[in-house]
Amino acid sequence: MTKIAFIFPGQGSQVVGMGQEFVENAAESKAFYDRADQALEFELSKLMLEGPAEELTLTYHAQPALLTTGVMVAEKLRTAGIHPHYAAGHSLGEYGALVLAGVMSFDDAVSIVHKRGLYMNEAVPAGQGAMAAILGMELEALNAVTEQVSASGDAVQVANVNCPGQIVISGTKEGVDKAIIAAKEAGAKRAIPLVVSGPFHSELMRPSSEKLKAALAEITLSAPEIPVIGNVMAKELKDVSAIQQELVEQVYSAVQWEASMREMIAQGVDVFIECGPGKVLSGLLKKIDRSVAAYCVYDEASLEAVIEASKEWSINA
Repeated sequence: MTKIAFIFPGQGSQVVGMGQEFVENAAESKAFYDRADQALEFELSKLMLEGPAEELTLTYHAQPALLTTGVMVAEKLRTAGIHPHYAAGHSLGEYGALVLAGVMSFDDAVSIVHKRGLYMNEAVPAGQGAMAAILGMELEALNAVTEQVSASGDAVQVANVNCPGQIVISGTKEGVDKAIIAAKEAGAKRAIPLVVSGPFHSELMRPSSEKLKAALAEITLSAPEIPVIGNVMAKELKDVSAIQQELVEQVYSAVQWEASMREMIAQGVDVFIECGPGKVLSGLLKKIDRSVAAYCVYDEASLEAVIEASKEWSINA
């Protein structure tokens, strides 16, 4: 039997016009955007569909925007008869996976991730932190670089282990700049600064975790209806207490994305569908394991392509 996972992208995948074709063509899709506006009490949907891009990129806008589009796309897939056996999300995307698994309501999730973004911005205001993707360097060697730079007084650390040859670092702007230079001197092939508004998944985010913990305590969480693989340990989150701990620690801990994908592959997942704008996660999967099928759904054409492909799958439980 074909085993399917829905995966949800994190910050950096946001784009003005995200989900527009679905929203314009289906009332049930537009309803997600309307519910997000109501939950946040401002017009997030207008920002998503019309921009400006610099406002959409701000973490407290990008997070609920990506969540809304991802969950809407996942529902389009389920309506088409494609149901996941597993779910995971990259950083912020983990909340989309938890909504899909019935752990929290969509409305609560939109509110929480908006607060999460605000707390993160308060911890390190936009422009004071940075992130960069380091290509072609082993984890152990890059850890040595970040530790050396941090010891000199400019905080930086590994933030995302995405796939073989791609690791993201995060920290102060000065720390990331110095680590880029040191990584290249140590043999890294390339370093690409990321378009994000803060040093996510670094110790600089720890102050935001206590506020997030308090906010999570105010909403109802339920046990997952399907397995969700968490970012921090790359293992299944089996109960509410584990999920609460995961979401708090995830803010300042590295995203173990490669390990998460390998865990699902080990459990028999052979089809991955990225729900939301962009093709980042699908691209990473090609570098992790070419034997699995990776799709992305972000508009009507890509949805139809997945529906057509699914005719060849054995998807009956």
